[in-house]
Formats: sequence, C-alpha cells, structure tokens
Amino acid sequence: MIGKLQRPVDFERVLGRQSRARSAHFALHHLPAHPAPSAWHAARSRAAQAELSTGEPQPVHNPVEDSPPAPQGCWVGMVVPKRHAKRSVTRQLLKRQIRAAFAERPGLPPGMWVVRLRSPFDRQKFPSAASDALRRAARAELAQLLDRALKPRPEPAAAPEPRA
Repeated sequence: MIGKLQRPVDFERVLGRQSRARSAHFALHHLPAHPAPSAWHAARSRAAQAELSTGEPQPVHNPVEDSPPAPQGCWVGMVVPKRHAKRSVTRQLLKRQIRAAFAERPGLPPGMWVVRLRSPFDRQKFPSAASDALRRAARAELAQLLDRALKPRPEPAAAPEPRA
C-alpha cells in the first residue's frame, strides 16, 4: 500500500531528517514511522472517552474503515517548488513521475518518504514543459535515486581496542 502524505506536520518530521539519497535534481528523505493521526481521528477518540451527562457511558464501536492507517505501509510526499519548476505542467509531470517511480518499487521499507526537487531541470535541454525527454530524464533519475536509497548502508567500522 502506498499512501499520500498531506499534513504539514508529517512533512516537517520527514524533512527534519538528513536526506537518505541525493541526485542532481532530487533529494529523498525517509522516516520509518507512520503519519500522525488526523484531527478527525483525534476528535473521535476524545469523544469516545468523554462521559455522557445523561447516564452510563455507552460503549463506542469504531468501524474498521474509521481506524487510523496501519504503520506497516508506505506514504509518499512530494515537494516540487515553483522556484525550480515555474510551469504547473512541469510540476505535475514531475509529481506523476515520482508517484510512478514509487509504484514500480514493491518492497519499500515502511514509513514516510518525501521526494524534494532541489534544483531545476535545464530549460535549454528541455524547452517544452511536458516533453517526453523530460519525462524520461526524470524517471531515470528517480530510479537511480531509489536504487541508491535502498542499497544497504555499510555499517561504520568499530574503533580498534587499544592494546595493553
């Protein structure tokens, strides 16, 4: 399951961490946690705990579809600022490519992922806002970025113990 990050608090949590991988145009951030519950879920749980003023508290049954998302899924957020992609057509193209790159990757580690556009694509090389060349370049770069991020990281070597 791949969900969509929407709340600013979730973006702040993920972007507060160091990037997991970088490419010429993108940075990838990951936080192995699930999104904060929405205000609707928080209000519902507070209402369920409140006592009724008319008598005995009634048991509250939460339907399955009202429960917050399970922590074992992946949530993807995208940051594509106007200063790096002036035209909305370009921003939407890049967002579609980001979603497609994640959809092609089964077995991603669970948690929240944010892809951030960190520099613009050269307008001399890609004059059209939604060209096939830009689409292919973005998809290839995103595939490399995800490959780099999913490679197992080497563990730092332990310092040798001093001899006596």
